[in-house]
Amino acid sequence: MEPTPRTAAVVGGGIGGLATALHLRNGGWTVDVFERARSLPAAGTALGLWPGALAALDTLGIGEQVRDLSRPQTGGAFLRPDGARIATLDADALQRRTGDVVRLISRPGLLTLLHEAAGGEGSVTFGRPVDDIRELEDAYDAVIAADGLNSASRTTLFGPRYRARYVGASSWRGTVDGDTGTVTETWGEGLRFGITPTTGGRTNWFACAVAPEGQREPGREADVLHARFGHWHAAVRRVLEQLDEPGVLRHDLYYLDPPLPSYVRGRTALIGDAAHAMTPDLGRGACEALVDAVELARSLRVSSEVATALRTYDHERRSVTQRLVRTARLMNRMAHARRLTGLRNVAMRAAMALGGPPA
Repeated sequence: MEPTPRTAAVVGGGIGGLATALHLRNGGWTVDVFERARSLPAAGTALGLWPGALAALDTLGIGEQVRDLSRPQTGGAFLRPDGARIATLDADALQRRTGDVVRLISRPGLLTLLHEAAGGEGSVTFGRPVDDIRELEDAYDAVIAADGLNSASRTTLFGPRYRARYVGASSWRGTVDGDTGTVTETWGEGLRFGITPTTGGRTNWFACAVAPEGQREPGREADVLHARFGHWHAAVRRVLEQLDEPGVLRHDLYYLDPPLPSYVRGRTALIGDAAHAMTPDLGRGACEALVDAVELARSLRVSSEVATALRTYDHERRSVTQRLVRTARLMNRMAHARRLTGLRNVAMRAAMALGGPPA
C-alpha cells in the first residue's frame, strides 16, 4: 500500500507561499494554497535576488529559468545629490566570494514562474481569505502562514503586540523606459533616490522621504517628487522627466517590532514578512522568503515528525532573519539622517569596504 501523502495548507500565494508549495509538492505532499487576492499581480517593480535566494531557486528546480529571465547586477554606487560617489557596490567581489551575483527580475515575472512551476492554473485558490488560521490545523499535517507584512495569521497566533510599525519614511516606486545599465542609490538629508535596471530595457526607480505616516498628495505625487529631487544629479532628473502620475505608487515603510519569540506556534510556521518583515534597505525581503520556504519545506520533507521539522526551521532561520531586520533598520536610519550626513557617508564607505551585508 502506498503511504497516505502528508498535507499542508499555505496561507498566502506570494513568493514565499508559492515556493513552499512547490518544494512540498515536489516531495510528494498534498498542498492547498489560499490567497486573498483574486489573481497574481500583473504589474510591479523589480527586485534583486541575492546568491542565497538564487541557491534556493536552484533547489526548487527553477534557478536557470530565473537566470534566463533576469539580468545580472554588474555594479553600482551610493551617491550624493550632486552625483559625487559615497561608496561603490563591488559586484565582482560578491561573485568571487559566493560564485554568483545579484540578479534583477520583475516581481510579477518571478511570481508567474513560481506559480507555473507549482502547478499553474488550479494550484492556488484565489479570492480565499483565511480569517482564523487555527481552524486549518485540524485538517492538515502542517500549516504555513505566508500572508505578508500585515499578517492576520501572526496576530491570531501571537497577538496584536507583534505588528508592523511605521519606520518614519514614505516611499514612491515605479518604472520608466530606458536602460540605466547600473544601480545607484543617492542619499541626501532625509531623502534618497534609487535607480535600478530591470528586464525589458526598462528602469526601476524608488524614492524615500521622512514623512508623517499616511501622508498623501492625490494626483500630485509626481509633482512632489519633482519638488524634492528635481535639483539632484542628471540620472535622477532623467527618471523624473519620464514620470506620469498614474505610474507613481506610494507606500509607507514598515518593519516588524518587537521580533517574534518563535516562528512556530503548534503545527503552524510563519515565513517571509509574516515572520520577519523588514524595511527594504537591504533588498532582502523576497530573498529571505525564498530561503525560508526552502528550509521549512526541506525540514518537513526529511523529518517524520512535523513538530521536529518546525523546530528545526525555527532554529535555522529565526536568528539569521531577525539580525537582517536589525541591520535593515539601522541602514534605514542612516539613509534618512538629516544631520551629520558627512559622518554617515564615511560609515557607509567603511561598511562597503568590509564587504557589505551577508549574501
